[in-house]
Amino acid sequence: MSALVSRAAAAAARRHWGARDGLSGFRGSHSRIAESPTRCLVENDARGAFCFRRSVSTSGTHMHFTSGDDDESCARERPGDKGLPIVYHPAYSKPVLPEGHRFPMPVFREIYKRLIRDGVAVPGRNLYQPARMPSMEELLLAHDREYVDRFRHGALDEKATRKIGLPWSEALVERTLAEVAGTILAADLALAAGLAVSCAGGTHHAHRDHGSGYCIFNDLAIAAKRVVARKAVDRVLIVDLDVHQGDGTARILEHDDSVFTLSVHCAENFPVAKAISDRDVALPRGTGDEVYLKTVEAALRETMQDFKPNLVLYDAGVDVHEADALGGLRLTDEGLIRREALVLDVCVGGGVPVAAFVGGGYDDNMEELVRRHCILHHVAREIYESNKM
Repeated sequence: MSALVSRAAAAAARRHWGARDGLSGFRGSHSRIAESPTRCLVENDARGAFCFRRSVSTSGTHMHFTSGDDDESCARERPGDKGLPIVYHPAYSKPVLPEGHRFPMPVFREIYKRLIRDGVAVPGRNLYQPARMPSMEELLLAHDREYVDRFRHGALDEKATRKIGLPWSEALVERTLAEVAGTILAADLALAAGLAVSCAGGTHHAHRDHGSGYCIFNDLAIAAKRVVARKAVDRVLIVDLDVHQGDGTARILEHDDSVFTLSVHCAENFPVAKAISDRDVALPRGTGDEVYLKTVEAALRETMQDFKPNLVLYDAGVDVHEADALGGLRLTDEGLIRREALVLDVCVGGGVPVAAFVGGGYDDNMEELVRRHCILHHVAREIYESNKM
């Protein structure tokens, strides 16, 4: 592990975990949390200069692309000038699921609240909310029109809905579109600032013509194809470290040479029938910190050297944790800290922008689950500040 990784991991633990064992819980104030972030990104096909302009709405400052012409009403700022860009949308946790449902829908809102309590996310400074939902053209980069239309209009049959695992509702449609929008925004912010992190994302089980495993539209595949189609980059690497293989992502992108899919996952876990990623590393159940981290580092460094991506989309699922209800691997809290520091150091330290997403995680203890997910954001801030981005 490099000196930067060690410093970032140690700093994250020292600054944000409890004093008793260095890993028991984040410190931070418990002030009241506002429910809506205060920056929105509006996109324009012009030259893409950034500025901030005070809005007449009560939502605060809105971020948008301008044509690049002089505008005395705008004080130009680069995304990231006021801290690590973090993306959130209130619709991420909008659907209300039946009591006892396995999917932790409230977790995204709770991640957002905790990041504000911990001072990692600051409304009006480094929080960004997508100002629009994805267009049909963007959705069709990765999905069939018939599937998109059927889901949006609540016309999926019982078998297709059961395969997704979430009951259809208008709120679920809004949440699904908002999650894709947030991933698109995080990718754009990463290209502008070098590093950005979302409070959701990583719907890697969504296939071209159907959803699966709580995933409906594949945000990673859509965002990757979009940045290439817009000629923002030539090559995108998707690093999927969720405990489950990203089968939908692999199948959608199997014939796309501009996107490389790397999946390090538990061999004996969902999905039973695995897809073929560009690079798969299947680990046996019970794999712990040291073997896992050495395996990830070797696979990542070799892939970065061979593929030479211009952008990395990182699915940082915490279901690799030893306490996860649907996992199978045995990472500790310290292992998660070291993993995030390792991935971000290898990529960002190598000059490649990273957009990171929370991925999967399952625990009846919501506080513990949120804490695990927030490790990503805390370590990302340390890496961001260490690199003086």
